[in-house]
Amino acid sequence: MNALIVIDMQNDFIDGALGTAEAVSIVPNVKKKVSEYLASGGTVIYTRDTHTEDYLSTQEGKNLPVVHCVRGTEGWEIADGVYAEGSTVVDKPSFGSTELPKVLAGIPNLESIELVGLCTDICVISNAMILKAAFPEVPITVDSSCCAGVSPESHENALKAMAVCQIKIA
Repeated sequence: MNALIVIDMQNDFIDGALGTAEAVSIVPNVKKKVSEYLASGGTVIYTRDTHTEDYLSTQEGKNLPVVHCVRGTEGWEIADGVYAEGSTVVDKPSFGSTELPKVLAGIPNLESIELVGLCTDICVISNAMILKAAFPEVPITVDSSCCAGVSPESHENALKAMAVCQIKIA
């Protein structure tokens, strides 16, 4: 079974509080990738950055003082047309999810993992590294055309760092 992990394709990261033109530009690619996985019988799992009203008092909030992805807000929602109804969503309070490997461990005959989403240089790389540690013999790919970073430069730096760690960059 092939698994697609869609990282934080949420309104606040696309065109909201932390949105960028690059993030907006990948939405059609991500929608197409989700459709392809579903059509081929693959599994699609989503992560959702999830904060509470006290975000600014957290360590992350003190270092990134922009309120975003507060549970229950429009910015927290996965973008229209990206979410495949009935798919698993893993809420995460931080960049990487320690729950994600547990969800993937429940997939019989896991053959490959592919990651797409936002932001390449924060949450995508964090989850890619966690998954590489949890599944060292499962091929992991990041589709660069379905990812965007905080800046184009940091996107490229993250892709290079993942490639050094034997994560395939497509």
